This record gives sequence, structure tokens and C-alpha cells, in this order.
Amino acid sequence: MAIRLHNTLTRRKEDMVTRDEGAVSIYVCGPTVYNHIHIGNARTFLSFDVIRRYLQWRGFDVYFVQNITDVDDKIIARAAEEGKTAEEVARFYTEAFLDAMRALGVCRPDVQPRATDTIPDMIEMVERLIDRGHAYVVEGDVYFSVRSFPEYGKLSGRDIDELRSGARVDVDERKRDPVDFALWKAAKPGEPHWSSPWGEGRPGWHLECSVMSEKELGPSFDIHGGACDLIFPHHENEIAQSEAATGRPFARYWLHGGLLQIDAEKMSKSLGNFMLLKDVLNDYEPQAVRMLMLQTHYRSPLDFSLERLDEAKAAYERIATLVRNIRWARGTTPAPDGASSDERNRLESQVASTRERFTVEMDDDFNTAGALGALFELARVANTFMAAHPGGLSSADLLALSEVEEALVELIGALGIELAEVNRSSYPPEVVELSKQLAGYEGQDTEAAVEALLAARAAARTERNWAAADAVRDGLSDLGFTIEDTPQGARVSFTPEL
Repeated sequence: MAIRLHNTLTRRKEDMVTRDEGAVSIYVCGPTVYNHIHIGNARTFLSFDVIRRYLQWRGFDVYFVQNITDVDDKIIARAAEEGKTAEEVARFYTEAFLDAMRALGVCRPDVQPRATDTIPDMIEMVERLIDRGHAYVVEGDVYFSVRSFPEYGKLSGRDIDELRSGARVDVDERKRDPVDFALWKAAKPGEPHWSSPWGEGRPGWHLECSVMSEKELGPSFDIHGGACDLIFPHHENEIAQSEAATGRPFARYWLHGGLLQIDAEKMSKSLGNFMLLKDVLNDYEPQAVRMLMLQTHYRSPLDFSLERLDEAKAAYERIATLVRNIRWARGTTPAPDGASSDERNRLESQVASTRERFTVEMDDDFNTAGALGALFELARVANTFMAAHPGGLSSADLLALSEVEEALVELIGALGIELAEVNRSSYPPEVVELSKQLAGYEGQDTEAAVEALLAARAAARTERNWAAADAVRDGLSDLGFTIEDTPQGARVSFTPEL
């Protein structure tokens, strides 16, 4: 089955046919590094991380490029505010961005060029545009002549004449036409600048993505991505200058992510609902953030709230707990009798249908909401299967549940959500002292200390010493452990504090 993409350029879904068979080339607009990224930025980067991961899971060789804009008006303004150089500001917030992406589990691009490293390439493209009659020089500035590119507006659907009379276009009497945009800006006092044939200056914002995508992926590549607020003017201008410079089509498919709202309102500093990713990750695990964002299709608006984040955390825990329970059950002694063969067949059939539905949903323009729905249905069926046999599970039952575990871990992992085993070495050292007090444990191993506490609690319950049993439970709970009593014995899970 072909993967279908909603192409902003054609305004319809299309089968993905790539430039090179079995390979996908992707360029995604990266951050302008003048501040910590907010969760709206994070949604865009996460969405394309998932698209990349899924294409790789489907067997494609993906080459993923994302730029960093480290010279821009916003960076210059922030530098003036902080009393630093633009280079210092860009360097600090570049590292902050990379740290935030690592924390969210976003894979590093194959190539991540920076604007300041590609200035000579930008100058070369401007020269090409001038030579082809698509750009002109005015007092050290270079402007792209929009009317020299007849297809201008094909991505956004904007009409040039409407733009000319609209208030959205900055007025500059030196331009030949108000709709023309800057490719190169003459230097102003105190700003970063580079030498060029037109004098000292710096590149315009739109230029860098055209140059870096061509340099890393060639003049025509497969997918160009970004948030929907970049469609105009940024991506429209990219198409114009790239296709005017090369005479070839730019990107085959344009994918745009929806914007994010906070409690159904547009996120803004003036409303006091501006949320930085780093602050959210101080209170919530990245899996919960990813789960929330993936429960909505990447092209649709996303309503973000702490209440919804708590719900996403609980949803993640439902699947994570099931996987932990299956792993724990596999370590117990199999029961002589368990589920019937019909029950196991239904469970195994559910696994197969889940894999199929997951692929169908993701092949349909990366419908993560539908894909997650398939995984939650499998989890529901598996939980019902286990609950129906409290007396124990046979070897055949455990084998069928292993297939459930494998499918859940693999498929949700394709979305970048990990269901890793608890790292027992991360147990808090305080559990050793607790075990000495309540279980007489004399060692230093945290895992053995927990086992001693569970044994002491079991003995206390057998003796109907409820105070002693509760002391163990409460002590472990205070350290982040949860005890669950099952017919096969007590099991413990541990959730470290963030």
C-alpha cells in the first residue's frame, strides 16, 4: 500500500513517489535561536520526527535536514536587550534548543547546517538570481522581483495584486514593487555582516532555507516541512527564489503542521499562557508530552492544557503498565491450565489486526491518532485476557502475551515513545535503609532490599500483622514504589520523581 501525503501545494492527498526509489529526502525549517523554544515549536519538530521515524520503520532510507537560523533580526534585538553579541546569543540558544530536543526524544537531523556557515552559498544564489533577471540591487540591498516569477502564490493561494494593495506588505519606496522581498540586507551599525559583491551585509531570512536545502539535498527533493504559519510568506518565497534560481521544481510535497493553542486560546505572552518546552519537561516525562501531541493529527490544531497532559500521562501508563505486567508474568511459573485455544487465537488475531491497522492509519498522511487508537484497543483486549485468568497463565498464554508485548513496544516505538524496562539501578538508595529497619536486610543492593521488604510484608500479612505490612507499603510508597497484589504474588513498580 502506498503512503499518502496531504500536499499543501496541490491541496489534496497524493501517493508518495520519491525522487530515488526506497529513499526519502526531507527538509524541515528549524528554529531561529533567540529564545528557548515553546511547546508550539516543539510540536512541529516532534511531528516531523515521527514522520521520519515512521518512514524509516517502513523501510525507507531517510535523509533528514533541518537548519538553524543563527542570524536574524530577532537575534540582533535579543543581543541588544542582553548586552551581548548576536553570536553569543545564537550560540547559547542553539545549545538550549539541542538540549530540549534531546530531552523530548527528537532524533538529531542527519545534517543541521547553520545560516552563518553557508553565507558564501547564499551569495552565490543571489548572484544567480540577479543574472537571470529575478533580483536587483538597491543601495546595497538585493530584492527578489516577485513579478518575474509568474507562479508566485501557488503554495499559499495568494494573489500578487491583492498583496500589493494589502497592509501586510512593508512599504519601501526603493523597491520596484511593494511585494518584492529582501534577499540581502545592507549592513547597519552594530549588526553582524559579511562581505558581498553589493557591500557589507547579511542574508534575508527566506534565502537561507533555499540555499541549505539545495546544498544538502539537491535542487529538487521529496518533502519540505514546517508549521502552517510558514506557508506565507516564508515557504512561498522559498519556492519563488529556488525555482527561479534553478529552473527546476523545488520540493515535491509540502507538509504543514497545525498550530497549538493553550486551553483553546492562542498561545501568547500577552495572555500569560506562553509555555516553554523546558518548563513543561520539568514536570512531565517526555513520553506524556509526545502522547498528548500525537493524539491529534499533525495537520490539525492542537489544544494543549495541563489537564490534557495529565490524561496523556495516564494513557501512556495504561500501555506501559500492561507491558510491565506481561514481563512480570513471564517470570512466574506457568499454570497447568489457562485460557482456551479460542481465547488465545482471538488475542493473536488482535495482534495481527493491530499491526495492519497501525500501518493503514500511518500510511494515510501519518494519522498518529488512529494509530494510537489501534494500540489502545490491543491493550484493552490483552488486559481483558489477563484479568479473565486470575488463577494463572499457561505457557501458551504467556507466548501469546509475548506477541502483544512485542507489537506494542515496536509500534509505539515507531512513534518515538519508549516502553523501556525499569532501570533497577535507579532505585533510590534510601530503600536500603528502609529495608534494614523493616526487614532486617543487611546488604547494600537496592534491588535485593526491595525483595527483602516484599518478603517481610508477605510474612506480616500471613501473620495478620497488618501494621507491619502497612509500614512496608507506606515506606515504599513514600520512595516512589507501588505494590500490586496478584494471585501470583506481590509485584512492585517504581516511578522516579522528575
